[in-house]
Amino acid sequence: MSAGDDRLLREALKRVATTLKGAQVPFALTGGYASWARGGPEPVHDADFVLVADDVPQALDALEAAGLRTVHPPEDWLEKVYDGDALVDLIFTSTDRPVTRERLARAEELRVDSVVMPVECATDIVASKALALGEHRCDLGPLLLHARALREQIDWTRLRRECRTWPFARAFLGLCDELGISTTRPYPTEVSA
Repeated sequence: MSAGDDRLLREALKRVATTLKGAQVPFALTGGYASWARGGPEPVHDADFVLVADDVPQALDALEAAGLRTVHPPEDWLEKVYDGDALVDLIFTSTDRPVTRERLARAEELRVDSVVMPVECATDIVASKALALGEHRCDLGPLLLHARALREQIDWTRLRRECRTWPFARAFLGLCDELGISTTRPYPTEVSA
């Protein structure tokens, strides 16, 4: 992403956030920009917000009234919003689980660039990324960068509980243990000769 594209995306992110706040639609920044707001690596392609499915119509109405273009993609778990060419995803189902008000309540108000907005907690950010791993999308490198940067903010016990049923996420957590990224270890890591 070029510096100009990055600037345009941040402006779109701020515009969506201020519009949702103004319309009193509960939401939280998630994904790469949420990690970045908490000290993680620089995002690479789009901005993501989570919101409850029941609030999507109100959110889309407010964003369209603000002059943003909304797109209903074939995927049944998100809506897409464009500010010019800058893409912002509105996610209401994440890794086959509906976004809940409890999840939004765990978000913390943080300054992102120049706008204060709810930002997902580190545990939810990393859980969403880990639970999205699969046979066709299993590059652990970027996820390890997020986990390493956010390690002190992650509730590792809750993360393990969230990821316990998904083998790819468990493999990621095992690697975090082996590399000393996690702050809790469910099993010894020493290997005997």
